[in-house]
Amino acid sequence: FSLGDARRPLHETAVLVEDIVHTQLINLLQQAAEVSQMRGARVISAEDLLFLMRKDKKKLRRLLKYMFFRDYKSKIVKGIEEDDLLEDKFNSNNTNKRQKLAQDFLNSIDQTGELLAIFEDDEIDDVKQERMERAERQTRAMDSVQYAEFCESRQLSFSKKASKFRDWLDCSSMEIKPNAVAMEILAYLAYETVAQLVDLALLVKQDMAPKAGDPFSHAISATFIQYHNSAESTTVKSSLDSPENTPPPTPTPPASAGQQHLGKTPSGAVGNGGFGQDSTKSKQRKRKKSTAACGTEAQSDAIQPSHIREAIRRYGHRIGPLSPFTSAYRRNGMTFLAC
Repeated sequence: FSLGDARRPLHETAVLVEDIVHTQLINLLQQAAEVSQMRGARVISAEDLLFLMRKDKKKLRRLLKYMFFRDYKSKIVKGIEEDDLLEDKFNSNNTNKRQKLAQDFLNSIDQTGELLAIFEDDEIDDVKQERMERAERQTRAMDSVQYAEFCESRQLSFSKKASKFRDWLDCSSMEIKPNAVAMEILAYLAYETVAQLVDLALLVKQDMAPKAGDPFSHAISATFIQYHNSAESTTVKSSLDSPENTPPPTPTPPASAGQQHLGKTPSGAVGNGGFGQDSTKSKQRKRKKSTAACGTEAQSDAIQPSHIREAIRRYGHRIGPLSPFTSAYRRNGMTFLAC
């Protein structure tokens, strides 16, 4: 919700996003463990994750900024004055703990100076800017209660429940376990994965929306049609009372209350005080109808699982004869989103 989805996101979409994030973090942990073994370390540290992210300069810059603000926050908690904090950013003798760790490691593997140049780069992050503008548009029509709820949603993160997050990744079963700083980075990457999934799904949703006067509006992805139709057919089949191959019965006017219970009742007769129905049941049916209508209206704006699947397909798609080998982080047919 805080990243751009509807106020009541679909449960199916949330489950799919959670599964994708979990799969990607497990694969990332496995690769980090391999890097840690190669350098002879006993734990997975921040250096191993930085090494895996070294090829994507924009996302590496975003991570380094996050590490700087983590140091900034920890020093504020300890009560250091703000003037000293601002001096720490430029003072090489008193560099922040996490930032110094990252700077020393990148200096050890950087042969061209491109990685160290990230520390001095003040380029605007277009992705972050777009998310901030989207959040601003979301809050324009909110009242004070809705805005307070939105702000509370924006403060949620994986790092607030560190022990549960570690159990979710099943770190206790690993031979080489991540240390505290590595867990901070993993929690950050989990949040960024969710954010990027929402970014991509919103683009897919916008792309799939019919546009007036667009001659190519019918040319949508075949993969999206497949997922969308399969989801709709599953919903329809689960709501039917008769087998799939049984034709619908011929509609006949009901003669008595008994026939209404035996056959299919016409939709117009439901909740209108028909035979054998009291006022309480009719009110309950009307209430259920209005609730279902509101739910359908709210869910129409929510991100669908088909949007997420199509976003993943597009993100991992590469054109060319060497497309399976273009991504250094491709594992199990899925490209990493956060790094």
